[in-house]
Amino acid sequence: MTEAAAPSAVPAAAQLGQTRADRFARWRRGEAARGLTLVSPALIYALLLLAAPMGMIVALSFATQTYLTIDWSPSLANYHEAWIDPQESEMYRALMGRSLAISGAVTAITVLLAFPIAYFVSFHVAPRRKALWIFLITIPFWTSYLLRVFLWKVILQENGVVNSILMGAGVIDTPLDMLFSPDAIIITLAHAWAPFAILPIYVALEKIDRSLLEAARDLGENRIVTFWRVTLPLALPGVVAAALIVFIPTIGDYVTPALIGGGRVPMIANMIQAQFMVLNNRPMGAALAISAMVVVAVIAILFLLLNRRFLKVRQ
Repeated sequence: MTEAAAPSAVPAAAQLGQTRADRFARWRRGEAARGLTLVSPALIYALLLLAAPMGMIVALSFATQTYLTIDWSPSLANYHEAWIDPQESEMYRALMGRSLAISGAVTAITVLLAFPIAYFVSFHVAPRRKALWIFLITIPFWTSYLLRVFLWKVILQENGVVNSILMGAGVIDTPLDMLFSPDAIIITLAHAWAPFAILPIYVALEKIDRSLLEAARDLGENRIVTFWRVTLPLALPGVVAAALIVFIPTIGDYVTPALIGGGRVPMIANMIQAQFMVLNNRPMGAALAISAMVVVAVIAILFLLLNRRFLKVRQ
């Protein structure tokens, strides 16, 4: 019976292979295969320039360095030094806490200032003029980020524009020490990232069906209640997007603290840059970079979950 069943197994295997070949041929002729063919160049490009460097940074964070020699044997020594070691971790935790505080303040100020602008453009500007307003909002993108930081340094320094105006008006007798402080960093970052907050909020406001607002007014609600119960909840996805767009990059900003803070108010990104470029400890810099990414990712996820749970935000 076994000898009789053996020859029949060969045609069954051949039939199975033919079936798989037919399925693969149909898949190649389908839209999924054509779509994959179209996106594959961009996918390969992203993998080479984003995923591969990120993988190298992750691998480097588990290495150790002695002078110019890097030992690629996996080790948690860098993470232990950054977050557990009682002598070294205090400094890194303080820098991370300061970075989170400054980024949180920048995010709150930027979103609070961006919402009225986006609301005005969406609800009070004539449709034919909205493109012009969006064009004006994006004008800061035309200049270099570094140039804008230098301009704020000129504005906030002791003989800068603000102090000159206040002293000329007799408001103050001596120049205010505004530069080289967390407040100066927050002001500069809030100005630099304002357009990134305005645009997503504006898009969310534009998607709101105006008939819902009219229905609320027909039911006797005033403008404030209508805004609080209809407009704001529907615009929250844009607000959340704006908050994340501002919060995540400002954690990694090291140009503004270096120039506006003058090195007196360093953030975690400045320490990462110093580990790579000054202290010649690239594994430690990589470990700090990965740690900062994890912290920011956890905060962003918690922020989204809280919005979905308490503010009823739905993606």
